[in-house]
Amino acid sequence: MKLTDQKIVDTLIQKDAQVTHDFFFVWCRPLLYSLIRRVFTYEVDYNELVNELYLHLMENDARRLRTFSARSSVYQWIKCVALRYFIEKRTQIIEDKAGNPLYEKDEPVFDPSTDNDAKADLRVLIQLMPNDRYRYVLEQHYLMDVEYEKIAMALQTSPANVYNIKKRALTKLTVIVLEDGGYE
Repeated sequence: MKLTDQKIVDTLIQKDAQVTHDFFFVWCRPLLYSLIRRVFTYEVDYNELVNELYLHLMENDARRLRTFSARSSVYQWIKCVALRYFIEKRTQIIEDKAGNPLYEKDEPVFDPSTDNDAKADLRVLIQLMPNDRYRYVLEQHYLMDVEYEKIAMALQTSPANVYNIKKRALTKLTVIVLEDGGYE
C-alpha cells in the first residue's frame, strides 16, 4: 500500500510503530545520513540522533509534525526540519563544570603534506588518473604545494576553475580507489 505524504505524517502522529520505523530507518535513511555527514565533522550515532529527532518532532503533542502542510513532499519537509535540528545539536555547547578542556591542546596533528609515506601513496594514486589536467592539478597542489593562482596561470584559467578541477579530480580519484579496491 502506497502512503501519501499526508498519510505518512498522520500515521507518525498516531505513533504507528511500523511506519515510524520504516520512515526513519528505511525511507529517510539515505537522506538523514547525508545530512548527518554534512553537519557533523565527528562521528555520531545514527540511531541515537534519529531517535532525538523523532522526540523533537513529537514534542507537545507532535506540534512540529502537525505543521506539515503538504506544500512540499514530506521528504523535503523532513530534510529542512532535520537540517535545522542537526545544526542546533551541533552548536550546543557541552559544559564541563570542572573547567577541563574537552580535548588535549598539545595533541599532535597529522599533516599529510609533511609525511613522506603519505606523499608517496598519493603520488601512486595520482598516476592512476586518466585525465592529464586532473593529474597535473593534484600533483601541483598536493605534492608540490603550488598555490591556485600559479596553477591557474600555467593552465591559462582562473584560480576558481583550478579549485573546481581539483574538486572533480578528487571525486574521480575516490571513484578510482573504490573501484580498484585500493592498491598494493
